[in-house]
Amino acid sequence: MLQSMGRWCARRPKRILSVWLLLSAALVSSVVVFGKSTTEAVTIPGSDSQAARDARGAFSESASGKQPLVLYAPPTSPALTEPAQREAIEKAARAIKRVDHVVAVTTPYEPAGRGTLSSDGRTGYLTIDLDVTGRDITSATSRSITDAAMPVTDLGMEVTPSGDLAAAADQSSTSHSEIIGLAAAIVVLAVGFASLIAAGVPVLTGTLGLAVSLCVIGLVGHLVDMPASGTAIAAMIGLGVGIDYTLFCLTRFRELRAAGIGVEDAVARTMAGSGKSVAFAGSAVIAALAGLALGGLPLLHALALAPGIAVLVAMAVSLTLLPAVLSLLGQQLTPKNTAPTTMATRRSGAQNAHTPQSSAAQARPRGWGRIAVYVAARPWRCLLAALAFTGALTAPASQLTFGQLDAGDKAAGSVSRIAYDRMAAAFGPGINGPLQVVSVLRKDVTGPDDTRVVTITSALQNTAGIADVLPAEIAQDGKHVRWHVTPTTAPGDTATAELVRKLREDVLPKATHGTGQVAHVGGLVAAQEDLNRRLAERMPLIVCFVLTVAGLLLLAAFRSPVVAVKAGLMNLVSIGAAYGVLTAVFQWGWGASWIGMEGPVPIPGYVPLLMFAVLFGLSMDYEVFLLSAIRAAYLRHQDNKRAVITGLAGSARIITSAALIMVSVFLGYLLSDDPIVKMFGIGLSTAVALDATVVRGLLVPSTMVLLDRANWWLPTWLDRLLPHMAIEDDGHVTDRHGSIIAAQPAPDSSLLAVPGATK
Repeated sequence: MLQSMGRWCARRPKRILSVWLLLSAALVSSVVVFGKSTTEAVTIPGSDSQAARDARGAFSESASGKQPLVLYAPPTSPALTEPAQREAIEKAARAIKRVDHVVAVTTPYEPAGRGTLSSDGRTGYLTIDLDVTGRDITSATSRSITDAAMPVTDLGMEVTPSGDLAAAADQSSTSHSEIIGLAAAIVVLAVGFASLIAAGVPVLTGTLGLAVSLCVIGLVGHLVDMPASGTAIAAMIGLGVGIDYTLFCLTRFRELRAAGIGVEDAVARTMAGSGKSVAFAGSAVIAALAGLALGGLPLLHALALAPGIAVLVAMAVSLTLLPAVLSLLGQQLTPKNTAPTTMATRRSGAQNAHTPQSSAAQARPRGWGRIAVYVAARPWRCLLAALAFTGALTAPASQLTFGQLDAGDKAAGSVSRIAYDRMAAAFGPGINGPLQVVSVLRKDVTGPDDTRVVTITSALQNTAGIADVLPAEIAQDGKHVRWHVTPTTAPGDTATAELVRKLREDVLPKATHGTGQVAHVGGLVAAQEDLNRRLAERMPLIVCFVLTVAGLLLLAAFRSPVVAVKAGLMNLVSIGAAYGVLTAVFQWGWGASWIGMEGPVPIPGYVPLLMFAVLFGLSMDYEVFLLSAIRAAYLRHQDNKRAVITGLAGSARIITSAALIMVSVFLGYLLSDDPIVKMFGIGLSTAVALDATVVRGLLVPSTMVLLDRANWWLPTWLDRLLPHMAIEDDGHVTDRHGSIIAAQPAPDSSLLAVPGATK
């Protein structure tokens, strides 16, 4: 099918190119009209915090909730309590109320603004209600509100948005990270191909795929709660796999052209061989991400959906647009000194392209060829050395714990961080992570003096770890009561999470015992606590699902239970090392300053889980291309050790080149101010670098040499059940009986070399 599709696209290159350009233009226009939407809201169905959040409908409040606008009077200026300052603040409040979407503004001088002015009178905040949810608050809205506070800034006071207003103001493009990744890719590809045109093809397709993906994800954000970090993660993964998929296909196309195959036939055979591997590898990534649906959390769904869209688009580009581009640029992409295409050269080229021993292969091995021979001759030594190295990197992962990030972990100088620091300094760290305690009663509340209300209020006020409790708020239906509680500790402090557990398990059950009411604890901290607990419960199920799906895919592709199980174990090695580095850098703070952070930060529970699914899928890419080369060689001469040497020597350079590009893309995102994006940049780059070198260069070949023919053991009953996918086959190579055995041999390493490697 892929061969026919590749030929169809190659015969209609301009039409295919036009369709992709029109699709891109339509998506960009849609984003311009409707905009992109992100939110940091966390929904956890069935949780205690969600019950508290759902009860908001019983109270009279705006769609956005109360959004703070922080006011600060420097020591050189009068306090906010001075008449001139008060007049300016009230004037600014009236101006802000006229801003689109603003429905109410409360100043510190009103009864409803109790507690919003610090004791020294130098810090306060307006509470702003809008008619849109936090997801729909844009940077333009945040800027308009800040601009409307000009009467305040004219008197020397500082105005800083907080909450969702700050998150909107901090929204920034990651284009600089993409540019760095693209620049690194151009350098690697230009050196490897020795052709700027060839180097430009992966960059072209990767960039177009990235643009389409980001537009689709931005529009999807209007339908689901999409966190800002999800878009950045999708961008780094989409750009990385988009370039890599094109690289694998382009290398195969150039091999066939060098062998004298015509452009159209070369395109068709590339899609039948490398295109099949790309489709399989991309499907493996998407299948691994699909496992996150078992988490039962909308956040996981969104974080899996975003990179899933990016990978799907990268696959579509590689399987449809790339054949058209190869057809248009076929002559320019052909390596120099290629023989003219004739019927004779096609036949001889097809044979030479699959000859087990060419003159180059008979020469003394160098570079990866020498490494392959060394590993095959000393498998135990290489195996133990690789395990010791990866084991040392994995060791810190035993101390990995789930935590909570807050605005205090944002980059210094960001709007969110400035507002966080101002509020914490003036009102205590707990002001940035208030809790909402909601009580649902069977019988209507008679008023603030109702015994049931007084009992809970007293219990909250007498609980250690609580700094302030605002008066109880009674809903119009008389069956819901809410208390705003300010902890004494910061949102990310473990003591705050412990307070949530204490309220749920001890304080509130005692206060409501025998009253027929049910109390819930909500707020950001409570939601994060529920999220981490749910993730810890579901993680074993998700891990088992991903391992099972990946194993079944590899079993179907390579028809070997041993290879499938071993591949899963090898993937776990690189993932474990990534977890270890993640723990050391972020949880312990080792080298945190080198990546623009001030010190240790907590690791949210969804980061390791999402990273597991993504890395398992990405590791499958290199596993597929390496095992395809080894299996093709084994099917030709039935010699396991020779097949391992041939497969590793022929595929390692292209795999390490692809990994070098992907690592460069991931590391480029360390420039982001978002700690979550930095975590994925470090974790993904570490795993990919290890996977393409230590794991694929040492662990996989050494274990395959030791297992010998057991690698290819397949029970008769299983042989009858498994489909014949022949993932390494492009339909043009047969054995002595005329049966197809291998259509995508190990890539010719002379066509793409890693900078610094010897040929």
